[in-house]
Amino acid sequence: MSVKSFSPMPGSAILSALAGQKTIVMAANVRVASVAKGIFRAAKDTDSAVFMELARSECDLKGGYTGMTPADFSKRMNDAAAAVGFDMWALHADHITIKKGDAAEIESTKQLIDAQIAAGYTSFAIDASHLFNFEGKNVREELDPNIRVTTELAQYISKKMNNKEFGLEVEVGEIGRKDNSGLVLTKPEEAVTFIKALNENGVNPHVLAIANGSTHGHTYDAAGNVVEQLSIDIPQTKEIAQALRDNKLNVGIAQHGITGTPRDLINLHFPKGDIIKGNVGTFWQDVVFSTLKVYEPALYKSIQDWTLEKYRPLNQGKSDCQIFDGNCKMAIKEFFKDLYSLDEKTEHAIQSMAYAESLVFFRAFGAYGSASVVRKARK
Repeated sequence: MSVKSFSPMPGSAILSALAGQKTIVMAANVRVASVAKGIFRAAKDTDSAVFMELARSECDLKGGYTGMTPADFSKRMNDAAAAVGFDMWALHADHITIKKGDAAEIESTKQLIDAQIAAGYTSFAIDASHLFNFEGKNVREELDPNIRVTTELAQYISKKMNNKEFGLEVEVGEIGRKDNSGLVLTKPEEAVTFIKALNENGVNPHVLAIANGSTHGHTYDAAGNVVEQLSIDIPQTKEIAQALRDNKLNVGIAQHGITGTPRDLINLHFPKGDIIKGNVGTFWQDVVFSTLKVYEPALYKSIQDWTLEKYRPLNQGKSDCQIFDGNCKMAIKEFFKDLYSLDEKTEHAIQSMAYAESLVFFRAFGAYGSASVVRKARK
């Protein structure tokens, strides 16, 4: 009798199977691994496929700001999936960010990719969107540095994966250009030009991250209070998705920065099927810290005091609430031992909160039953 595997499956298998479906796959940035069992349990109970991911800033060869290397993260996610008994998930390297594009950065990025592949990652997101030629005479020339680096790294991943399937996300995204209305959003022509150029180079991504008004983490009012995020430009997102379809480019959209977006708005108004992957990150960190406030207040206060002492001088004019909220993620590595030796009741509460919140996310994303769709496609 064969033993059932709960190891991650190729991200491509999930994304390809769900292409054209009115569903969004949740990708959870698990900065504190305690939430993982809750997310997996909700995925199992709702039959929802899921990605588990961390970005380069969160998880690198030195542990990023979560204290986890790729090998650490992989082990914790694999252990959680096995404990729950859930199989329809991918292990994703979120935001493999390249900011300079010089030889040294490319080489260090390849070393990180090597470690991710060795750790069993099954999906990768190359983010070279910071590389933009503002002097370019046309869209193709403007995007050329991004295209060049994305192509090199995607081909490197493909070679190192040695013919294994994997998911690929790329980013045309945020390039810092502003007009009178603020940061300029991705235009359909940019998305189409970018994907066409990659396809011509033999790179065929499954999802494209765009700049559509989202913000990573929380958004704040003038007083520094956290407010709901209502900035995602849904018509622009639909227009880009339609342009990709019109040009017969087989790629969906990855929606970043979902934390803070009301889930009733996601449920009723997000273009599911245009957006096929939705990243939820800061939210799970909030689940951990809000639980610590009640279950382990002394630890929470230590985290709060450390964060404010370190980051208050760097954030003049901001309220303590906003300073803590924007920088508490940096305390995860500092308090790593404490966060991974929590009381059993605290762990149970965190997992239970993550479970309940995941149920709502999976429902809002239209993800219920998506795991069975993937299973059927794999037969």
